[in-house]
Amino acid sequence: MKKERQNKSDMITGEPGRTLLLFALPMILGNLFQQFYNMADSVIVGRFVGEKALAAVGASYALTTVFVMLAIGGGTGSSVITSQYLGAGKRRELRTSVSTALSAFFFLGVLLAFLGFVFSDGILLALKTPEDIRQQAGLYLRIYFSGLPFLFLYNILAAMFNAMGDSKTPLYLLIFSSVLNVLLDLVFVALFSMGVAGVAAATVIAQGISAVLSFCLLLKKLRRDFGRDEEEAQSVFFDRKMWKKMVRVAIPTMLQQSIVSVGMLLVQSVVNGFGSLVLAGFTAGTRIESICIVPMIAMGNAVSTFTAQNMGAGQPDRVQKGYRLSYGIVFFFAAVICGILLAEKERIIGVFLEQESSSCAYDTGVSYLSFIAFFFALIGLKAITDGVLRGSGDMAAFTVANLVNLTIRVAVANLCAPVWGVAAVWYAVPMGWAANYLISFFRYRTGKWRAKRMV
Repeated sequence: MKKERQNKSDMITGEPGRTLLLFALPMILGNLFQQFYNMADSVIVGRFVGEKALAAVGASYALTTVFVMLAIGGGTGSSVITSQYLGAGKRRELRTSVSTALSAFFFLGVLLAFLGFVFSDGILLALKTPEDIRQQAGLYLRIYFSGLPFLFLYNILAAMFNAMGDSKTPLYLLIFSSVLNVLLDLVFVALFSMGVAGVAAATVIAQGISAVLSFCLLLKKLRRDFGRDEEEAQSVFFDRKMWKKMVRVAIPTMLQQSIVSVGMLLVQSVVNGFGSLVLAGFTAGTRIESICIVPMIAMGNAVSTFTAQNMGAGQPDRVQKGYRLSYGIVFFFAAVICGILLAEKERIIGVFLEQESSSCAYDTGVSYLSFIAFFFALIGLKAITDGVLRGSGDMAAFTVANLVNLTIRVAVANLCAPVWGVAAVWYAVPMGWAANYLISFFRYRTGKWRAKRMV
């Protein structure tokens, strides 16, 4: 049995640093493609429709990203249980954990789609969305919300592949989805002049097709690798006790994964108060930020899977070694990102906005990138430290750290923006990241996570 487990996933064998990096790279590339087609929405709308259409998508972006991160967080959290079953060699329970997560989160996606569709206009009003873009933003949201079940289904499926040591299949599916999304954007917006409605429809269609393909591939993998003989017949479709274990990890993880987006949403009214042009520049800047944090979030998720599998296999010392080595990877990525942003920030913002026609929006975007470029190492350190706590199932300090992060971002933005201007919104970002990291790190140093095991 031991030999078979090792052949199915190399997360519990081999050199930890190399294992983490090789596992994280496909996740990084996949998430970059996901962000690529999110950014393509803004580029295509900004270029083919105009600044107000870009601002309308930007006003919706903070809210839609919350749901994306909820889906990613739900998948990452529930996959901790699946990873620990894999590390422990419990194939029947592994199958049950997959079906339990898929059914529960698909239902959650349906529920959130209904609520979002009904309350989208009220949400935009509460966020003080500028009146001149509110109608377009509402249309975008209603179409987007209709695809939430597919969004949740796809991200849970991708997390299950990762939990089983396969980070390449989600990459291939994301590449396919990204290319399809951009092509549909061009057809619906540039050819058919559908505006923000075309961008939203393209996203929903691409997510739906990817979700169906992912489901078919996962069924094939389960039957091939984990569904033989009596273990397949004895597996349960939905297990309440297992679901409770998943919820214990998934809810704090959904909070952690969405903390940046929730922070953006809660300070959206602050940015909106400066007008649609500042909002357009801030939208461009945050789209670039969402790409820059991809390697950091992917490393955190890789450390989480690495920790979960090794805790299931009874190897906490290997977790510590992998965590220490991940520091070097994070600092390398941070240095590269900082160098690129400082050297090319004007050109990068120029992809979204033309300086001649919208100097206020352009200057806002450049100012944001000039500041945030120096701080991406902080979110990387936060992500990998959170990954150890999440992967081991040690969720108390994890949850507190992320709530502190959120509180700092919201409080500083709301209290200081009237004094410092819109720049207060981004001053709060590294402050929240640093506080989150320090709290999680102190918990890690106690070593209490080593005693945690959920299967």
